[in-house]
Amino acid sequence: MKRVVVTGVGALSPLGHDWSTVHAHLRSLRNSVQLIPDWSVYEGLNTQLGSVAKPFDLPEHYNRKTMRSMGRVAVLAVRATELALADAGLLNDPLLGSGRMGIAYGSSIGSPSAIGAFGKMIAENTTEGITANTYIKCMAHTAPVNMGVFFGITGRVITTSSACTSSSQGIGYAYETIQSGKQVAMLAGGAEELHAIDAAVFDTLFATSVRNGEPELTPRPFDKGRDGLVLGEGACTLVLEELSHAQARGARILAEIVGYGTNSDGKHVTHPNAETMGVAMQLALDDAGLPASAIGYVNAHGTATDQGDVMESQATHQVLGGQVPISSLKSYMGHTLGACGSLEAWMTIEMMREGWFAPTINLTDVDPDCAPLDYITGDGRALDTDLVMSNNFAFGGLNTSLIFKRWPHSA
Repeated sequence: MKRVVVTGVGALSPLGHDWSTVHAHLRSLRNSVQLIPDWSVYEGLNTQLGSVAKPFDLPEHYNRKTMRSMGRVAVLAVRATELALADAGLLNDPLLGSGRMGIAYGSSIGSPSAIGAFGKMIAENTTEGITANTYIKCMAHTAPVNMGVFFGITGRVITTSSACTSSSQGIGYAYETIQSGKQVAMLAGGAEELHAIDAAVFDTLFATSVRNGEPELTPRPFDKGRDGLVLGEGACTLVLEELSHAQARGARILAEIVGYGTNSDGKHVTHPNAETMGVAMQLALDDAGLPASAIGYVNAHGTATDQGDVMESQATHQVLGGQVPISSLKSYMGHTLGACGSLEAWMTIEMMREGWFAPTINLTDVDPDCAPLDYITGDGRALDTDLVMSNNFAFGGLNTSLIFKRWPHSA
């Protein structure tokens, strides 16, 4: 089996778009959650909190012609991908159109505003607002398809529209595709735009935070006083390459992917299952050929939902024991849904390279129903570890676990 490494990253997030900015935000121990005034018009929507991606500029080649099939989620994905290709030294490289590079990428849904045009057709019996590109903007594979067209990618496209595991499955399936020799490089990750429709999905399940007057104090993963998740938006693309290909072109290597596990609960659409969540982690360990004791840090899914945090903590304890340090980056930027797996994987890799791991902010009183884990709090923690795990769990009982190894020669 071929070895797979990360050679480039591009990100747009609520914390910033480059590691130095994100790192400073994490060190500040402040979140990016804010009140979204526009949501107050929706009767019955309880939460009015969100975490918006920081402003970003688009170069001149983003114009009416090149963007006509893009909603915001596709714009986020394409721009993050352009930044990733530039970071990897592959922007405009012949590899992109060679058929040897593919895409594994996803979002929970396409752009909700485009979906609204079809909803209007059903409700008002009119096609007003529907154009030739409306479906392209709202289809589940709008992000990878627009990426492929924009950059001329001719390899395989794997669409991973699986809610909160969209981008972690994207990374995992890209890893397996290169590992098996089907492609030498892949663009992997996911994107999501913030919209009231997404908030309504979780609001109807009583899973959103309604601390609308205290945005700085929520979400609170694993805390006894948590009251639900806060939605965010962003995109993150990782450039994955077969190791010898990366070395042959002198690429900078950020980390190696050594393990991936994914499965499904097979029991309930929205109620998580600790046993199968743990199996996903064990599958990743088995794939990497590692004992549980080798993992030096776990990036938790940590959504701050009632059952989600309890089940995840129990699964983590069941597989890794209570000694492994763990924290949730969603406490800073909320739940970015289809983007969370790749954004959190990237930040976890960078924290491993940095030797400092961010705490879960707003975690002041661990819920006694959560398993006794080594929850990182306070000012964070300096850790020297070569192996980290990043986990995500989604609607439908979909579970993912990724293991990254520090590259010996990373700068």
